[in-house]
Amino acid sequence: MKHMLISAILASTALTTAAYAEDTVTAIHAFPESLVYTKSFLEFVDKVNAAGEGVLQIEVRGGPEAIGTAQQPDAVRSGVVDMVYTPGSFYAGALPEKDALVTSNLTAVKARANGGLELLDQIHQEKMGVKYLGWFDSGVCYNLWSRNEPKLDEGGNLDVSGLKLRGNAVYNAFFTDYLGAQVIDLPTTEVYSALERGVVDATGWTQIGLIDLKWNEFLNYRIEPCFFSTDLGVIVNLDKWNSLTEESRTILQDVAIAHEAESAAKLVAVRDEDFAALEAAGMQIVTLEGDAAEAYLAAATQSTWDRMKGLMADSPQGDGNYDTLIELFYDKSKTQ
Repeated sequence: MKHMLISAILASTALTTAAYAEDTVTAIHAFPESLVYTKSFLEFVDKVNAAGEGVLQIEVRGGPEAIGTAQQPDAVRSGVVDMVYTPGSFYAGALPEKDALVTSNLTAVKARANGGLELLDQIHQEKMGVKYLGWFDSGVCYNLWSRNEPKLDEGGNLDVSGLKLRGNAVYNAFFTDYLGAQVIDLPTTEVYSALERGVVDATGWTQIGLIDLKWNEFLNYRIEPCFFSTDLGVIVNLDKWNSLTEESRTILQDVAIAHEAESAAKLVAVRDEDFAALEAAGMQIVTLEGDAAEAYLAAATQSTWDRMKGLMADSPQGDGNYDTLIELFYDKSKTQ
């Protein structure tokens, strides 16, 4: 009888423990912890863990030192980890539709409200087997940054001849198809040493983060106007997402939507602080004017749209969403 009672108590305890077990989601991030964007993601993690206490916790496993940046999206697709915070451009081969974010002149708040992010989530689920949870740190655009004073031609257009320009999947269509540059593809983690050794002397990068990466030790000029938008987001293995309790999924989605708005607002102030600090340290600004500026911005957008349409057309799903993506992520009445 005594043994039966003990067994019953143990069984009851096990059931109670199982009933209240927390969901756990493992996560990695594309960039080093020192970068402002990673700090933003870690703030999101803290918010989820506070809201999800006793229900859901995110366990961060590290960044590119844990799993290489290029391998991270596949690690989520295959379930090696459950979640990654990364630019969509890092899995562009599987999902060219991410270029709708790259060329966007909206923030995540507007793209969430108009259904753009819902469509992007559907495409992620269909093409990659991942849940697109949120577009973080939106509203920040890119500049070209150079070691030496940029050259302009007689029409005021940027002349990149002789420039050792670092490229990557975000802006190579623009750099090669319009600017006519021969780019040197390098991941973010290798750019500092490449600048130090003179392998490259110019790079595209967002309006913020240059100081975090210490690239300002070598780069002395910022070229205006800015172009593109950050395409940083969180994707979650779809099987893992579907295995979570409804309460856990609600917490993750609600906190992600809130962080979309909060991070966009916060980074505007960070950008202003970075610009002020860089200019105080001697950063000089070179601004394209008039027709040259208009052509520069139009080419950045159109060359990237052309890339997106071509790659979509080559995929089994086709390019049927092309016009809708542009409509939902780009306001043609605005100037960037």
